[in-house]
This record gives sequence, C-alpha cells and structure tokens, in this order.
Amino acid sequence: MQKIRFFFSNQMFNPTWIGVFVNPFFIARRGLMKVIAQLSPNLSGRLLDVGCGRKPYEKLFQVDEYIGLDIDSERTRAEAKADFLYDGQKFPFEAGSFDSILCNQVLEHVFNPEEFIKEIHRVLKPNGVIILTVPFMWDEHEQPFDYARYSSFGLKALIEKNGFIIEKQKKINPNLAAIFQLFICYFYKFLPKPLIIRLIINAIIFAPISLLGIVLGKLLPNNQNLYLDQIILAKKTP
Repeated sequence: MQKIRFFFSNQMFNPTWIGVFVNPFFIARRGLMKVIAQLSPNLSGRLLDVGCGRKPYEKLFQVDEYIGLDIDSERTRAEAKADFLYDGQKFPFEAGSFDSILCNQVLEHVFNPEEFIKEIHRVLKPNGVIILTVPFMWDEHEQPFDYARYSSFGLKALIEKNGFIIEKQKKINPNLAAIFQLFICYFYKFLPKPLIIRLIINAIIFAPISLLGIVLGKLLPNNQNLYLDQIILAKKTP
C-alpha cells in the first residue's frame, strides 16, 4: 500500500509517461518538472525551498542542504514536511543565509508580492540564485488564497525592481497542449469524488486527450502569448 501511495504521489509532480493515465494535470506538471530539472544545476550550496509544500522537487537538486519553508497553517503542520514555518511576513532567517532559492507556484498566493520578493533577496547571499515559477493560464486554486496571475512582463518587472538580474525567462507549454490541459481542468472539476472513478475517467478519457494535445502542440506553431506557466532564473545583485 505504501508503494502504491508513493507511486501516485510521485506521478502527481514528477510524472513519467505512465503518469498520463493517473494525473489529470499531466501536461502542466510534466512541462514544469522538465524545465525545473533543466535549470536545477544552477542552484547549489544551501538551498531554501520557499512554499515547499511536500518538497516534490527535492530530488532534482544536488545541493549541500535542502531546507523547506512554508506558511504556518493547519495544513502545513499536518503535512510536517516544512523544516521552518513563517507568518507570511518575515522569513525566520538571518540575512545572507542561503546560496540559492526555489520558489515554485507560490507567488500567486502572496498578497504582498514586493515584500515577499524582498525577503527572498534578503536571505540570499550576494550573487545568490533563484528559480521561480508561476502559473499564467490556470483556474483559481487553493481558494480563497489565490490572488494574482503574472504576465511575463509583470513578473520580469517585479523581480528586477527588487534587486535581481534575470538570466533566463521561459514560457512553459506555449502551444496547443495548453488548451487541451485547460479543457481537462474544466471537466475535472465536475468529476465524482471517489478516487477510483476519477482514475478510470482519467485513464480512459483524459489520457488520450492529453496525448493528443501533446502531439498537436509539437506539430503546430507555438504561441508565445498563450501558455500555462513561466519560469525565471535570476541572480541577486552583489
């Protein structure tokens, strides 16, 4: 039973191709995982995962120390994955405590984004590096704590304004696969609650839709104005 749970948990955030049959968000999650994995060698030393959740991407990083920070809530305390909790205002670390930071799909849940980015800047060492991801086209989630969506220009301006130099910015799934993923998200909300029913529907209906979307996304031209997520690699100015 434990192996089965581990399999499903892993396929939710680090899906292999078999994950298309169990993960309704396969297109988005696989695209995100692949780009994080490509950029992961840029992070080293002591790494802070801000908004770590269950630390789904920890294995992608070869660092000296991997520390998880999350907002103090009943859910994060129940998950017991975060090494440190904070109040949503100030990180519980001294300035210059970390060599690198990962912040994955968190910024849209932050009501005070400038203060948040400034805290990331504060706890990074000079020339420290951050990988930050945010959704662009996605439904409201983790309600009522979903506050924003960022265009590529808005995110760039926010990061540069608060003491970072952007080294790479990439849009994830800027193709027809994004539309197929949103189509699945729409119908997923109406599925019955029992897990077995959801798995059957995903395997029989959603998986072929996902695969078709991926194929058409590769065959047809990209659209850089319409995409699921974006990722930034940035360095703290000295």
